[in-house]
Amino acid sequence: MHEPERRAEGSAHAKTILLGEHAVVYGRPAIAFPLASLTLTALARTTTRGLSLETPYHRGSVARDDGTSPREVLLAEAALRHTLDFLGKPHHGVDVTVTGSIPAARGLGSSAAVASAISAAVAGLDGVRLSNAERFELVQFVERIAHGTPSGLDAHATMASGPILFERGEAHPLAMATLPPLVVADTGIRGHTGAAVAMVRARRERDARGVDASLDDIAVLVAGAQADLASGDLAALGERMYVCHGILSELGVSSPELNALVSAARQAGALGAKLTGGGQGGCVIALAPTAAAVPQLAAALTAAGAHGVWSVTGSEETT
Repeated sequence: MHEPERRAEGSAHAKTILLGEHAVVYGRPAIAFPLASLTLTALARTTTRGLSLETPYHRGSVARDDGTSPREVLLAEAALRHTLDFLGKPHHGVDVTVTGSIPAARGLGSSAAVASAISAAVAGLDGVRLSNAERFELVQFVERIAHGTPSGLDAHATMASGPILFERGEAHPLAMATLPPLVVADTGIRGHTGAAVAMVRARRERDARGVDASLDDIAVLVAGAQADLASGDLAALGERMYVCHGILSELGVSSPELNALVSAARQAGALGAKLTGGGQGGCVIALAPTAAAVPQLAAALTAAGAHGVWSVTGSEETT
């Protein structure tokens, strides 16, 4: 007689970096916000078969990689296998379905969110509630496959319930006078985080003094942004965002599409705008002057070519 099917769920959300990308790789601080309007849910079920996995990117049995699977598939399968290893369970008898939508390769933490949701769901099949530290380590395993030497920011931010300050592997809640009216806009171009990080590293090997000065400048902007958020000085925060985008552009991690959306945001009255994430494609984050101005800013970004615009502090897609 077969035992009854067991089910468990896990969920995670996207994230966006307000300030600090690339500098965070070298121990500088960064500020990240959860993007709650983009979520993923993993449903794990016991089966009498092997392993199967369905995600927004594919459906099928989990087999050894033959070199043709998309990157997103390999990362999801790695999360499933590694969680089973952590639990001491065989690679058999589990079916996982991931639903939801976080655009892949846009700097929004899609790989971390998928891994986080899968690990929580698979552990839940055995009644195991992972601690934050355990879940973090399971996600970091997958992030190392995805990005080589991840800072840990994505793993923390895709689980966080609110904005965080991340520095040297630790995440702390961020004090804020009010939630800033932020929106994220997608260029529709896949970002290349690994390539961008490698490019900055190679540039730093050639010019350590110059690159470190730029990274230090970003760290100063992050510290200033903390004070701005605590006091509610959105105008000062926005100016820091524009300055940061200029620094990141000088480091070579922006793109024509990102620059176009930043310009469109400025022309639409945004207090600040910059790329968010690894760059070389992906998304921008923009600061509206008021919450009431978010729809107008979102419409301007869409008119400028954004493939999707989401409110960071709201719960719905704005376009």
